[in-house]
Amino acid sequence: MRGHVSSLSLDLAPVANHYAAVLHRVATAPAPFLRCLRAVHAHILASGFKPRAHILNRLIDLYSKSGDLPSARRLFDATTARRHDSIAATSLITAYSAGGHLDAARQIFDHTPLASRDTVFYNAMISSYSRASDGPAAVAVFRDMMDDRVPRDSYTFTGVLSAAAAILPLELTQCQQLHCSVVKSGTENSVSVSNALIALYAKCEAQEAAVHAREVFDLMPERDELTWTTVVVGYVRRGGIGEARRVFDEMEGRFDVVWNAMISGYVHHGLISEALEMFRQMHCLGIPLDEFTYTSVLSACANGELFNHGKAVHAHIIRVAPDFDPETALPVENVLVTLYSKDGNVDVARRIFNDIRRKDVVSWNAMLTGYLNSGKIHDAIDIFRDMPQKNQLTWMVMISGFLHNGLAEEGLKLFNQMKEEGVKPCDYAYAGTIAACGELGALEHGRQLHAQLIQLGYESSNSAGNALLTMYAKCGSVEAAHLTFLMMPNVDSVSWNAMIAALGQHGHGIEAIDLFDKMIKDGISPDRISFLTVLSACSHSGLVDEGFQYFESMERDHGISPGEDHYARLIDLLGRAGRIDEAWNVIRSMPFAPGPSIWEAVLSGCRIHGGMSLGIYAAEQLFKMIPQHDGTYILLSHLYAAVGQWAGVAKVRKLMKDRGVKKEPGCSWIEVANKVHVFLVNDTMHHDVQEIYKFLEILGVKMRKLGYVPDTKFVLHDVESGQKEYVLSTHSEKLAVAFGLLKLPAGAPVRVLKNLRICGDCHSAIMFMSMAVDREIIVRDGKRFHHFKDGQCSCGNYW
Repeated sequence: MRGHVSSLSLDLAPVANHYAAVLHRVATAPAPFLRCLRAVHAHILASGFKPRAHILNRLIDLYSKSGDLPSARRLFDATTARRHDSIAATSLITAYSAGGHLDAARQIFDHTPLASRDTVFYNAMISSYSRASDGPAAVAVFRDMMDDRVPRDSYTFTGVLSAAAAILPLELTQCQQLHCSVVKSGTENSVSVSNALIALYAKCEAQEAAVHAREVFDLMPERDELTWTTVVVGYVRRGGIGEARRVFDEMEGRFDVVWNAMISGYVHHGLISEALEMFRQMHCLGIPLDEFTYTSVLSACANGELFNHGKAVHAHIIRVAPDFDPETALPVENVLVTLYSKDGNVDVARRIFNDIRRKDVVSWNAMLTGYLNSGKIHDAIDIFRDMPQKNQLTWMVMISGFLHNGLAEEGLKLFNQMKEEGVKPCDYAYAGTIAACGELGALEHGRQLHAQLIQLGYESSNSAGNALLTMYAKCGSVEAAHLTFLMMPNVDSVSWNAMIAALGQHGHGIEAIDLFDKMIKDGISPDRISFLTVLSACSHSGLVDEGFQYFESMERDHGISPGEDHYARLIDLLGRAGRIDEAWNVIRSMPFAPGPSIWEAVLSGCRIHGGMSLGIYAAEQLFKMIPQHDGTYILLSHLYAAVGQWAGVAKVRKLMKDRGVKKEPGCSWIEVANKVHVFLVNDTMHHDVQEIYKFLEILGVKMRKLGYVPDTKFVLHDVESGQKEYVLSTHSEKLAVAFGLLKLPAGAPVRVLKNLRICGDCHSAIMFMSMAVDREIIVRDGKRFHHFKDGQCSCGNYW
């Protein structure tokens, strides 16, 4: 500051003008200017000059903008007159709200007399609530403004409309009332007000809201980039991607934000080709590509499994070397981690992850997901352990990852750890944990989680409901699964498919196809999964003609081309019914070469009904395609053993040894008193094994009196009959059933799960067990459920 202000000139207007000019220079100086501001303020105080309102207001405004709110507040509170000054109050309200101190801003607002309040003052408070997404509070201030008869301007309506859009659920009448206020005020031609109105209607779920939004858009005399973006995003959000494109094609000017919104919309709706074509046009027209463009188009490539396209976009980014700062580059880097992980290049994904300068939780979750989906469970555990912060998605991904990698028990433990660390599980975390209970057959644990869901208010969640339905079905309680299905407030196609699959697996084929037909009558279009479930249901119940009809209706009535998995279900259906020649004719008519699932269905059918030459041919094809799969060798061994060709059995056994193929050991488990007990064939490790063998010996006497005769053809060894009978008696499912009969309360159903298909002798033995002890015994094997009661099985011996 130049010159000296003498005490004789303190009351002169030039002095005030001088300080006002100095403060103006301070305000326009590069930030931060707080130090300079304090020097000027100190000079004013030292000079003895008594600043008037405009100087004090300027000081309060500059202190507020510099972040020194205590100094601004002291000046404001220095005299009572300040509290009657709306200019100073407005500056403080704006500063307090910008700093997140809404209560302090509201205190200033409430203590300002009504006579001192003006339009700008009210706008400041409305904008404060709008930035905080507190719609109800902003609307309440707007109503006070109307009641106080303070004029409203375009800033008022832009603020209150933006705030109201955060109110959920947003009623159409609320939007219309605010719209009427806009029209009455004469601000409807303001671009910012019209944009806010369109955004408000876009947030409203009512169908008519889209019509009102379009009316506002059509009546606008001028439109800017935000206008076009808001309309396009609004249509995309409602699923009107075609209407969004029509608006886009009407657009005047090349607004890159609108192009990005359109590409993002295509990606969101799974229209990958359209998204990539728009990206190509954008590049050809020279429209700037930014981090939003790259993030959307890379997501399109990842979602559509167009990995080469994604790598080409990555190469383009490297070539043009956009000047992204770490924060801007982060979304692009995160989606690149996802892209390469989905392509199976998890090592490349890890290098990109390591190069990210400022990783966020999305980065860590993307790398975690990549490892889990690649089956690299130990690397995933390391990432999970090293994460600096975790969100609900992190825990959910890890729980689901354990489940999909065959570690359901670890998923349950992690869920408990999540709660112990004070993280509240969301409905998706519960869904993953409930699914783990289904895999383990932990019915009681699943019931406890069901109770927790109800307590937390998650019972209306579709993901949790579908998981519960599947869990009950997998634990052998198809009745509870059906009740869950009936109680779900909003069933979707996943729910219908799960219920149809549950009925089919439990041998209720007629009920399954009835439910499939009801689904179609209720307006739910079947998808590929729907046909897989209904074909499986027909196969498990011997409904050959019905299965053929559903297969033929796929393309004819629903436009779904059958895939290899659908053909495999059809061939399995024919094979189980002994119609091997028809199955062979279907294979010859297929539009593609048969894969492993086809030949496995053929081999399985030949094992059940004979057909040595075709069975051997099918096995040979499987040996070429999946030489390390033990199931092929086991089925072929059964095929030879069924006709007493022990040399063939020995040949298969040698082939397994030479190729290093090991048979997966039979394993059965049962839940008793909230603990899962596991049994292996010829088990000697379980602490109650001696009691179990003694019980089976006693029970065997009763079973033989009822007519049970051990079926020794299921022993794949050429040994004495007595030795074969002993081998059969030590099968894991028999041990698990016996343990359940010993330890569960009298009359309680016995639910046993097995990793492999139940053998014919065990199936026959458990039928006699159910009759001998008068108990229901439920066994889930690798293919389906068997409900044994009174000497009968729900499968009707068709399995």
